[in-house]
Amino acid sequence: MKPLSPALILALGLTTIASYAQLTPLEKKIAANVDKHNTEAMALWKEVVNINSGTMNFEGVRKVANVFQAKLDALGLTTRWIDGAPFQRAGHLVAEHKGKAGKKTILLIGHLDTVFEPSSPFQEFKQLNDTTVSGPGVADMKGGDVIIIQALQALKDAGVLKDLNIIVYLCGDEENSGEPLALARRDLIEAARTADIALGFEDGDGRFETATIARRSSTDWQLTVKGVPAHSSQIFTDKIGAGAIYEASRIVYTFYETLSKEPNLTFNPGMILGGTDVKHTADQNLGTAFGKSNVVAQDATVTGDIRAMSPEQLKKAQETMQAIVAKHLPQTQATLVFGEGYPPLAPTPGNYTLLETFNKVSLDLNLGPVRAVNPRDAGAADISFTSGYVDMAMDGIKVRSAGGHTIHETADPRTLPLQTKRAAVLLHRIGK
Repeated sequence: MKPLSPALILALGLTTIASYAQLTPLEKKIAANVDKHNTEAMALWKEVVNINSGTMNFEGVRKVANVFQAKLDALGLTTRWIDGAPFQRAGHLVAEHKGKAGKKTILLIGHLDTVFEPSSPFQEFKQLNDTTVSGPGVADMKGGDVIIIQALQALKDAGVLKDLNIIVYLCGDEENSGEPLALARRDLIEAARTADIALGFEDGDGRFETATIARRSSTDWQLTVKGVPAHSSQIFTDKIGAGAIYEASRIVYTFYETLSKEPNLTFNPGMILGGTDVKHTADQNLGTAFGKSNVVAQDATVTGDIRAMSPEQLKKAQETMQAIVAKHLPQTQATLVFGEGYPPLAPTPGNYTLLETFNKVSLDLNLGPVRAVNPRDAGAADISFTSGYVDMAMDGIKVRSAGGHTIHETADPRTLPLQTKRAAVLLHRIGK
């Protein structure tokens, strides 16, 4: 990679180690180590991105895990592989480091899989220029995984890793969760019960200047509606009523009319099927519908998701939606079922305190301030499963990126060592 120009250095706020006036000598040593090993970090980043690990490519997910497992073993962590067969996925990689008794336990969360299966045309890591690399999962989230490894390496080389209590949890099915979800996330929740602080290295809004202290929930729902089939000339009569499609339309529109102004609450109907004969294949998110314009619809199915900022907001919205469903149009019946989902990560006082600490680290490194991501600009992530178990949690310790989940996914390689320095110094400070 070419050296950065003075203009780029100024734009990103890079400075020499000597100018880190607010860092202790040990912290300066940690930061210097990151720069020393950045070529290795770039090589590791390229290596793992070039291994396809689409969620359903179990062999590929395991290969990526093997690469990181070797790195974590070399750092002195005790690693183990959790087989994903019980929840129909590849599995998860977990590593633990026991430091001094009485120190806080810090849980570091990443994931091994991407949305790009072997059938995708997007398969290769490419350096486009000094400021841009592209590749499947280059940001979401193999860049974050590399930050974890390199931050721990810097701490070990500085002689401070030995004192830290660390759990690294690299999930193998973040992009397409295994089922049942309770089993697929059981070990992550157990790790959260053990930990005091959780740090996630998943993308938030793609910006280097932000971190995530709140994520909304993500829960699927399915609306199933029944009507009375008949010749269309008989619709609206007392015997035939409104039909399934009218009832489905009423319900979905009333959801919108009643709840769309609620702050940070969204509910999206992603698919609707309706007609005389409806077949829905839920596990593949597809279906077929047959109907005629002169026949009153007998069935309708709508599927979607709901995202909320807190458990209380989610519960209230679900109750409101169920009440709307219960007010049936004539001669129709409907049921609304909510599935398993990702819980919300509420913006607790502890999370704000952690962000303030991270912001101070960034300022001391002369890398500029860090502000909280707007929860509407970030999706669900595994760190939400730590909610209620840890004292403080923060996500979004990642490379600058754009185009996530598309074949245009890119990242800024200049931010890899910068974010690694932030992470390493943060771990050193909160680990004390």
